[in-house]
Amino acid sequence: MTQQTEPRTIDMAPASVMQAMVYDDYGATEVLHQTPRPIPRRLPGQVLIEVWASSVNPIDYRLRSGEMRGFLPGGFPRIPGYDVAGTIAECSPDAPFVVGDRVMAFLDSVRGGACAEYAVCAVDCVAKLPDEMPIDEAAAIPLAGTTALQSLRDHGKLSRGDRVLINGASGGVGMFAVQIAKALECHVDAVASEDNREFCLSLGAERFFDYATVDFTQSQESWDVVFDAAGKSSYLQARDVLAADGRYVSTEPDVKGMLTTVLTWPLSKSGTVMLAKPKADDLRELIGLYQAGKLQVTIDSRFPMTQVAQAHQRAESGVDRGKVVLLHRSE
Repeated sequence: MTQQTEPRTIDMAPASVMQAMVYDDYGATEVLHQTPRPIPRRLPGQVLIEVWASSVNPIDYRLRSGEMRGFLPGGFPRIPGYDVAGTIAECSPDAPFVVGDRVMAFLDSVRGGACAEYAVCAVDCVAKLPDEMPIDEAAAIPLAGTTALQSLRDHGKLSRGDRVLINGASGGVGMFAVQIAKALECHVDAVASEDNREFCLSLGAERFFDYATVDFTQSQESWDVVFDAAGKSSYLQARDVLAADGRYVSTEPDVKGMLTTVLTWPLSKSGTVMLAKPKADDLRELIGLYQAGKLQVTIDSRFPMTQVAQAHQRAESGVDRGKVVLLHRSE
């Protein structure tokens, strides 16, 4: 059983500080370092969370390297990370939480802030955890799980009986997408490396394609939804394997992808490049799937928060299966 924490408050005097992992300029993992930072102030409509665990997503190292400076320029020092699992340290009396509640959050700050001892987040981007969910698994869910859910449900318009192909099915987003599609009673085909065949099938995929030997874009088959969780194909490449009213969804936030979204929306075969939006309702839906046994969490590796540089290196090297988690403290 998960150990519970004693409800407590913290000193929020102006001198209150926390330890955080930050970077002061774009660059390789060497720019990440530990430094004291002021504990963030909770504003109306927010909660302060003591962070017990977080996780690394591709967006984190892409931002750190400066690859996406056109989308999110400047502003240093910056604390990376958007996934948070921990306990409520401070909240307003009318909040749906009390101090000490175990929660997960998808941080709504465009600059992140998860890789620290404390983080603030809007109440409507935070969900209470069930007792049976371990903190490290909770930390792996928010961004990747929300991305998978919104990609399939909102952008892919997935419905029962649809045929869906998930490219990058063994990765952080892909593993959730396979299971969410199965929970919606869809036929799921998975694309990943051969080493991940059994893993993808264990998640519920009916068929598996090794991307090294099978190019799904050249298939004679068609799918109602092609979800490129790996960002390795394009709408133009996938268009011929979409059904007559098929939907292509990708998570690759670049200029070409944004143009795809704008230019194809009136077409019968549409293409969308999505960015996940933090929503507590979606976190609760994912937690519900977890409690129902329909969503398992696979963790590739765990690092202490102070080794965030090594965690970024691990994620950048190409994680084949699951998520990279940072442990800020033990339960």
